[in-house]
Amino acid sequence: MQIERVGVVGCGLMGAGIAQVAATAGFETVVRDVSQELLDSGFTRIRQSLAKRVEKGALTADQQAAALTRLRGTTRLEDLAASDIILEAIIEQRDEKLDTYARLDRLCPPATIFASNTSSLSITELMAATGPERRRRFIGMHFFNPVPLMNLVEVIRTVLTDPEVYRQACTFGASLGKTVVRTSDRTGFIVNRLLVPYLLDAVRALEEGVAGIADIDLAMKLGCGYPMGPFQLLDFVGIDTTYYIANIMYEEFREKRFAPPPLLKRMVLAGLYGRKSGRGFYDYADPAKPAPLEY
Repeated sequence: MQIERVGVVGCGLMGAGIAQVAATAGFETVVRDVSQELLDSGFTRIRQSLAKRVEKGALTADQQAAALTRLRGTTRLEDLAASDIILEAIIEQRDEKLDTYARLDRLCPPATIFASNTSSLSITELMAATGPERRRRFIGMHFFNPVPLMNLVEVIRTVLTDPEVYRQACTFGASLGKTVVRTSDRTGFIVNRLLVPYLLDAVRALEEGVAGIADIDLAMKLGCGYPMGPFQLLDFVGIDTTYYIANIMYEEFREKRFAPPPLLKRMVLAGLYGRKSGRGFYDYADPAKPAPLEY
């Protein structure tokens, strides 16, 4: 089967980005969200992103227009039934994803490939919401934010994934202009397996008085050549998102390095999520000059 029609579940930050790159790469793309308001917000984000790429010379105006003609929004899950591959990018909640996959499994023909963009949940566990035949056609495709700019996609196989389906998924990822890395279904996959303990250790270093937020960030940027320090990255990714992922990884491995530090929990309870809430490890009252906070 050749992949020609792409379905995307979720038109938030990640889903909108995935839909954009699929449409830009030439695929007929249908993106679904639960309300017209959420769809409109996602499509506004897509139009703005495409316009910026035209401004920077990464796309022509004709390519921008063509991408938008290949892209359609819907609030009906049924409208994804004709897709050759469906990429799920909804909220990172296990029960919500399981329910979505169970519904999609009833709607889609046997040939449709299911792919989850989850950053931490078990692909095998999500796969279990579908029937025996679908499980051979179930994979993970973990993109990175912002999807139109980040060149990587992790393609994850389970113990049941059909090798031909896995090959198709890797080819599809490359056709989106992404560099594909192959991995198996271990919580955190490659990037988060290495990144999350690093971020949590930075928070522990802050708690233990090793140095302040700005100094730790500066040390890692200049000492290791990283484009962002760990606290800048935590604010960018979302402190709540990192806390959620860390809990899932700790539940899986029961290793201290995956356990979220107490400060992270307190910040989530206080609504300090980072850039999206206006405050995290930095105060974004002036987004051009974020000010480090004291904890």
